[in-house]
Amino acid sequence: MAALAERNIAQASPLHAADFQLVTPVGMTLSRDQYLGAIAAGMLVYHVWKPGPIDVRLYGEAAALRYRSDMEVSFGTRHVPRTAYWHTDLYEKRNGTWQVVWSQATGIQPVT
Repeated sequence: MAALAERNIAQASPLHAADFQLVTPVGMTLSRDQYLGAIAAGMLVYHVWKPGPIDVRLYGEAAALRYRSDMEVSFGTRHVPRTAYWHTDLYEKRNGTWQVVWSQATGIQPVT
């Protein structure tokens, strides 16, 4: 998370599988190259990304992670103020390295 927020693509890239896919809170899907490319180009900027406790379920060479976070992001010219999200990520151990394969973020809407 820190590497992504700091736009450190060299550090973040090996942690994302070649077939990585992100499902954004608006339902858009991004491949690894699209996601990391948008961060590198400054089109996707994490201004704040504060994760809470991370729950992990380990299944041999795969792991599911779930956590809540507060994030403030910009997508191009669209600024999304600080909002709470749930994240669910699937990791696989490939060639001795844990890599995220799937990631989904869901915005938490206040109930009124």
